[in-house]
Amino acid sequence: MSDYFHYRGNQLYAEQVSLTDIAARFGTPCYVYSRAALTESFRQFTQALQGHEHLICYAVKANSSLAVLNVFARLGAGFDIVSGGELQRVLAAGGDARKVVFSGVGKSAAEMHLALDAGILCFNVESAAELECLNDVAGNMSKVAPLSLRVNPDVDAKTHPYISTGLKQSKFGVAYGEAVALYRRARDLPHLRIVGVDCHIGSQLTEVGPFIAAAEKILALVDTLASEGIRLEHIDLGGGLGIRYREETPPAIADYVAALLRALRGRGEKLILEPGRALVGNAGVLLTLVEYLKYGEEKNFAIIDAAMNDLMRPTLYDAYHEILPVRREPSPQSSPASGRGGEREMQSLIYEIVGPVCETGDFLGHARNLAIAPQSLLAVLSAGAYGMSMSSNYNTRPRAAEVMVDGDAVYPVRERETVAQLYAGEKLLP
Repeated sequence: MSDYFHYRGNQLYAEQVSLTDIAARFGTPCYVYSRAALTESFRQFTQALQGHEHLICYAVKANSSLAVLNVFARLGAGFDIVSGGELQRVLAAGGDARKVVFSGVGKSAAEMHLALDAGILCFNVESAAELECLNDVAGNMSKVAPLSLRVNPDVDAKTHPYISTGLKQSKFGVAYGEAVALYRRARDLPHLRIVGVDCHIGSQLTEVGPFIAAAEKILALVDTLASEGIRLEHIDLGGGLGIRYREETPPAIADYVAALLRALRGRGEKLILEPGRALVGNAGVLLTLVEYLKYGEEKNFAIIDAAMNDLMRPTLYDAYHEILPVRREPSPQSSPASGRGGEREMQSLIYEIVGPVCETGDFLGHARNLAIAPQSLLAVLSAGAYGMSMSSNYNTRPRAAEVMVDGDAVYPVRERETVAQLYAGEKLLP
């Protein structure tokens, strides 16, 4: 648990605001973010990078809420995007297009057009076919597109296979052995301008070693390109630094950056980093209400009002999120008339934390020891990254509300959806 989400006595707080008060005001499920936590994580990057020309491009896919993007824009961040929609979000949030890098294996011609028109910093090109398409789009617009190649260094990130992106079998990036030839081709195309090189080996990395192994291969490539007269303005070493969900021991931001800067010692190229989870992961929690307690011979279930559509990571990755009661002290015995399992006195038991979605895989936590009762509030920690951004409307469930805490103030930053909004664009047959 971060310093920005903490107990005061028996009540869990976000900065100076009780999560109980937030739930009463905005309902549940509800994502709660700490502005101070967002600011502090960004500050740690900027402080560690002092003395080396750099740009921190927040990976928008981790959390694309406008308020989160705006906090980083005000701090001077750039942005790493993977779709035209994310570009439009960045611009709507006050982001500077000149600090945007565009990654992703499937950029459409329309998205390229949008990004060129906005004047982004760089396209991270991921295939020979994309290279040709970008040249054609730029030519049709009478523009020159700035680009780097995303090079796959074939380094094992030692993370979940779904979020490991730097191996030979990955769909991402250009094969390391093909990179020089593709840079030569880019140099010959009239509507392209080579500005850098990019790599990204995965997400939720908890060791420095894979980062350094990838950086060393990329730097060797940079030297090879320089020997052919292709000199780069920036080196983009991606993101992927992990956070602590349970027992992980990721390096501190300062140690991670220091290791990269040692590898870059004596080089003048600008360093671009693309942190996502490391900036937002522990800056948010998901508030949820216990609806029912269900007792069985083998397992007990705490059925909550949040579900896999609100937080997909446990179902998708079997990911662990710490789950804490918002109120720690035991309450008096609930009334049996509640009809919600209240006939049992609240005591510490082992529960499966499950949602109402009609899937066996709808869970947020297994075997959690909690003292709870119906109508207890729970906080799912480390939910700032890949929570709201991966949420859906499965089972026709409106997506959660989002709020931002700033000291002792709370600001609603996304209203809870209504069911009517979900089908507003649909039509019946005549």
